[in-house]
Amino acid sequence: DIGFRLGPCINASGRLDTAMRSLSLLQCEDEEEAAKLANDLKALNDSRKALTEQGTEAAYKLIEGSNLKNDRVMVVFLPDCHESLAGIIAGRIREKYNKPCFVLTKTATEVKGSGRSIEEYDMYKELSRIKELFTKFGGHKLAAGLSLPLENVDILREKLNQLTTLTDDDLCSKVWIDMQLPIPYITKEFVNELEKLKPFGKGNEKPCFAEKNLKVKNLKILGKEGNVIKLSLRDENNYEIPGIIFSRTSEFMEFVTNKFGNEEVKKALRGMDNNITIMAVFYPNINEYNGNTQLQLVINRFS
Repeated sequence: DIGFRLGPCINASGRLDTAMRSLSLLQCEDEEEAAKLANDLKALNDSRKALTEQGTEAAYKLIEGSNLKNDRVMVVFLPDCHESLAGIIAGRIREKYNKPCFVLTKTATEVKGSGRSIEEYDMYKELSRIKELFTKFGGHKLAAGLSLPLENVDILREKLNQLTTLTDDDLCSKVWIDMQLPIPYITKEFVNELEKLKPFGKGNEKPCFAEKNLKVKNLKILGKEGNVIKLSLRDENNYEIPGIIFSRTSEFMEFVTNKFGNEEVKKALRGMDNNITIMAVFYPNINEYNGNTQLQLVINRFS
């Protein structure tokens, strides 16, 4: 809740307006005033999410409608995008195409940007090789920020792709799983045992499981922005479990439509018998809603 609900709302004020709005809430001692400030931050974060989705879709459209998708290092110029959202959008593009990506935006005086990388590409090291293009830059292996004159945008893209040594193997998406996990093994006791391994992060990565031949009994698109997919999954022995996918709706729908066809997707959306079967990479959790608890798979990769 802190990481995915409260944190983004507090963070949104600094991204889109001023961090003083969040500070005012944290210092507020009047309950009614605090509620008003909190609702304002919630609205601001909703705006931030909508702008992020718009920027991401604009980036995908630009990439697919040009030869950018053939570049090994992507430089996407979105002049009208809010500069504070560039890093989030770059991360989305990196996930979709498995390539290092810079998203650039235009300010009143220059161009600013943020980059997100893959393990095989040291972003800061590569920027350091062409530092004469920037008014300033900084970062580390997997992320960077930069500022540069408008006339250097095309040169940046050209130079990064000329100098890169990335191979086809480097750009192949890799997922390291801890084990193949049959879904009947997933119980509330098992999930509670996994919880004891927290906190997850660098040096203590969250366990990653996978299972294949999972039949999609039905699927639903949920959320105000249509950015959540709820699945009912069944294994080869007819054992069922719910699955959920966050923020990858268009990618999943494109995948199942291309692989199984429109008619099969329509059947799944109606809860009818269909031929859609997937391999899922997931982490199991316990979903709590209206006092009820239910096991589910939080799916982050599929094929």
